[in-house]
Amino acid sequence: MAARRKTCVGRVLAYSPLPMRTAIITRNTSETKIHIEVNLDGTGTYDISTGIGFLDHMVEQFSRHSLIDVIMKVEGDLHIDQHHTTEDSAIALGQALAQAMGDKAGIGRYGSTYSPMDETLARVALDISGRPFLVWRAGFSQEKLGEWDTELIEHWFHSVAQAAGITLHIELLYGQNNHHICEAIYKGFARAMRQAVELDARKGGAIPSTKGQLGG
Repeated sequence: MAARRKTCVGRVLAYSPLPMRTAIITRNTSETKIHIEVNLDGTGTYDISTGIGFLDHMVEQFSRHSLIDVIMKVEGDLHIDQHHTTEDSAIALGQALAQAMGDKAGIGRYGSTYSPMDETLARVALDISGRPFLVWRAGFSQEKLGEWDTELIEHWFHSVAQAAGITLHIELLYGQNNHHICEAIYKGFARAMRQAVELDARKGGAIPSTKGQLGG
């Protein structure tokens, strides 16, 4: 049941429905079995299990700092490598975000942030444009974070951007510690997404484009 907002009109109490911006994605292939639920208007609660500890940690950071509730359960062919689990979980998350946004009416659309973590500073900017694109200007000096292959981190963002229809720019301005670099990027992405998906009352429910639609 949709949550309801109580308003006062004179002395009469009126109720108007709040949008239920949620989605459930189930994606089963011979390589992965994935179940994802998102709530764009959540509080940043999460339940994440991908089989890759560091990826779990990063998706948890995304949920907490975007205030998007995320349930992500993944069973992947990790006996082969981490590629399919990383890619498919990102695709399913992007699909869930896109589905939850619907026609994107009333959203902020744009988000950007500087994300510091100790000696590291990252910059993330995005546009929920319906035209997926990733600009990645970051890198890592070690092959793994925990057991996660660092070469897959760029691929995770590419897959999310493609599936969600996001124009996404990620830049590492400076930093040395690989853990800090990765976490600063994920937290920056989270905070930029929070700005972009939040509803702006001044828009009056309008789609944020002079074309009347986003994408195409």
